[in-house]
Amino acid sequence: MTEATSTDLLPMRDVVNLTGINPVTLRAWERRHGLIRPQRTEGGHRLYTAQDVQRIRDILRWTGSGLPISKVGELLARQHDEVARPPGPQTDSIEHWRAAVLRATKAFDRQALEGIHGQLFTLYPKATVLLDVLMPVWRSLLSGSAFGQRSQWLFLDTFLRARLLLRLQLNQLGAPSVLLAGIEGSAELDLLSNGLLLSSERWRIEVLGSGQPLEELPLLCATLQPAALVLALQGPVNTALAKKLCSLQMDIACPLALIGDGLPDPIAVLHDIPIALLDQRNVGASLKLDALLRGALEL
Repeated sequence: MTEATSTDLLPMRDVVNLTGINPVTLRAWERRHGLIRPQRTEGGHRLYTAQDVQRIRDILRWTGSGLPISKVGELLARQHDEVARPPGPQTDSIEHWRAAVLRATKAFDRQALEGIHGQLFTLYPKATVLLDVLMPVWRSLLSGSAFGQRSQWLFLDTFLRARLLLRLQLNQLGAPSVLLAGIEGSAELDLLSNGLLLSSERWRIEVLGSGQPLEELPLLCATLQPAALVLALQGPVNTALAKKLCSLQMDIACPLALIGDGLPDPIAVLHDIPIALLDQRNVGASLKLDALLRGALEL
């Protein structure tokens, strides 16, 4: 192989299954356009990283929206430049986009927000857009107490909930469903954000309402029969919550997972409880969920 071996590397057949791309198209993107650069085994077989999978999904989304494949390289180069650019007062692009979102929100300018929203999802991976740009602005307004900030937060919250819900509704209707619920007061936008982070062509994310009782989830699972149940975690897992999760896991027939920001693996109080842990900032979270759905993830 050209680089160090990793258990996270995927062969082409798995990448095709995860993204739905035609293998001939994928080879053309590599050979003709230089958009994907997989690693190789000693036998010459292609191996792909989680970042490669995300890049393939981005390209599929862009070309599906009408962008010519000849223009995709420019977008990828722009993404690379933004990531490689050292932070500074004039060059920190993430701060620039946060400021743009905040300005449009303070002006209650829906049209400007629409434009910024579209540009962000074109230029950056969805994790960067949600976790580094949109949600930090949303949280800063939520915690503010100055006159007008509550109205600004409500304006942004309403806009983002509608847009993220619309993106989630693009899920494959006939695909297996994954239920996503919050724990202990998760805001609806937090749930929708996590849902979009986990969204894929291979399954459909069904976001349950904010305030869904944990003890009633077995009823929903028995009725809806999802392929998996994912719980969005807002804070640390204490002993009391661990007991509830243990009970929940025994009362449902589908696999159980937790998703959170920087979620450690493993969590001591969840020892011996078969729960998958998904880090929302890790691009491999959706790959891990896929392995869980296929029964290929050891818990």
